[in-house]
Amino acid sequence: MGSSSGQSSGSYDLSFKILLIGDSGVGKSSLLVSFISASAEDLAPTIGVDFKIKLLTVGGKRLKLTIWDTAGQERFRTLTSSYYRGAQGIILVYDVTRRETFANLSNVWAKEVELYSTNQDCVKMLVGNKVDRDSERAVTREEGVALAKELGSMFLECSAKTRENVEQCFEELALKIMEIPRLLEEGSSVGKRNMLKQKPEYQASPGGGCCS
Repeated sequence: MGSSSGQSSGSYDLSFKILLIGDSGVGKSSLLVSFISASAEDLAPTIGVDFKIKLLTVGGKRLKLTIWDTAGQERFRTLTSSYYRGAQGIILVYDVTRRETFANLSNVWAKEVELYSTNQDCVKMLVGNKVDRDSERAVTREEGVALAKELGSMFLECSAKTRENVEQCFEELALKIMEIPRLLEEGSSVGKRNMLKQKPEYQASPGGGCCS
């Protein structure tokens, strides 16, 4: 698979920005850590915004995913609006054991996406986390599927703890983004710019100095 660090930053074809949103405590950070590093210890709540980079190969393309993990708390809400800008994919996360986190997807988060997302074609995925606690389940899979259909988004249930379906979340989202010409174009132009940035170091500068 890919590497979680940004070394050899020119070694990818496409670059996509992905957002994780949803109530505090639904496991957004755990999903991200589980995807990046194959572990999912209990994490302290995110303060404001955090992001991680993952390089991986999907559909024969080398991708750089910059995944933004936003705080679910109300008081950080103003911080997040600018992070929607330019996002090609948004993962809306709820906790299958806490019904209010599911209700808030349509009451709060989907409205926020509509308000702030600058990409009309942005791909959305609804993710029900914590399926390892099935005995405490408060939201059925069918309800998740129905809401995803209503919001025009993809759907998956997963567990950050056992890593069930965690990689699929990000890989299926990336594949879907790659099917949309305008998003693919955006992702490849970032990749091309990055490749161009690598070149100047090989050019001799006019004054015979070492670097331009």
